Amino acid sequence: MKSLQEIKFSILELAPVRDDKSIEFSLRHALELAQHAEKLGYERFWLAEHHNMDGIASSATAVLLGFIAANTQKIRLGSGGIMLPNHAPLIVAEQFGTLATLYPNRFELGLGRAPGTDQMTMRALRRGRQETEDQFPQDVMEILQYFKVPQPNQKIIATPGQNTHVPVWLLGSSLFSAQLAAKLGLPYSFASHFAPRMLGQAIEIYRENFQTSEYLDKPYVSMGVPTVVAATDEEAQYLATSSYQRILNLIRGNSLKLKPPIDSIEGLASVSEQMAIQNFHAMAQIGSKETVNAGLNKIASQYDVDEFIFTCDIYDTEKRLENFSLIQQLKTE
Repeated sequence: MKSLQEIKFSILELAPVRDDKSIEFSLRHALELAQHAEKLGYERFWLAEHHNMDGIASSATAVLLGFIAANTQKIRLGSGGIMLPNHAPLIVAEQFGTLATLYPNRFELGLGRAPGTDQMTMRALRRGRQETEDQFPQDVMEILQYFKVPQPNQKIIATPGQNTHVPVWLLGSSLFSAQLAAKLGLPYSFASHFAPRMLGQAIEIYRENFQTSEYLDKPYVSMGVPTVVAATDEEAQYLATSSYQRILNLIRGNSLKLKPPIDSIEGLASVSEQMAIQNFHAMAQIGSKETVNAGLNKIASQYDVDEFIFTCDIYDTEKRLENFSLIQQLKTE
């Protein structure tokens, strides 16, 4: 079992939109959080691609990453992830090749196999392209080649992109990407911050089938962990009701804008909806530093992971920044 000091801490940001603030406020807060993470010593700061969701402002992921890179100094930046079926591999390679050229040794590319949106929006993104999830392995291989030194007589070259060797991660919430990451020898990040059901099985498959590659000599696993950390367990549970409301609205197909915390969601959600919220948050760490320290150590003993990548849906921006300060303190206490 790794100690928390041995496990790397990172942040996955979805640029949440509050119900009383503008989208610009959310984008600038994403930068504020990245700068905060850099000062605290977090390993990496990733942005997630979602579309047609009024509560998530990170849809133009590469564009927002460029803004954050220009206003930070050293923290590693990347996507968690780019939803590859929505994009031509060459465009992705050019975008991240451009970022890597402007900001050397800071960028990495996390790739997901799902569209990250609904069917109607997916069609709007693809505009008639017959891209499917089944093409994911081929598309990943194509991107990996674009980042290398071009082969003799290679007809299509990413410029920028060629010879940038941008690190590529595979992301997933099922077993497919675990198997592919193992086969290609790539680092793997499991989306347990919203779909934890297959976490243990996916990690086992990845580690057992991992093949050494030019990218990694041994398996490397990160897992998503939702967090709400505050001075007391009671305050954390109160702050977490913003996240509970958001998940409830996701289930119901309502607005995903962050809402202020409330005393309790009892009476708002049915029994089945409360169970769905609990399943969604099965890996969530909610409480004081002491409570979260115990919870993270329990996860570390159960799953042999190399890195935690934390999410947070606290409504108050200062409390949200404090959440990540308190988490990072666990490494030094």
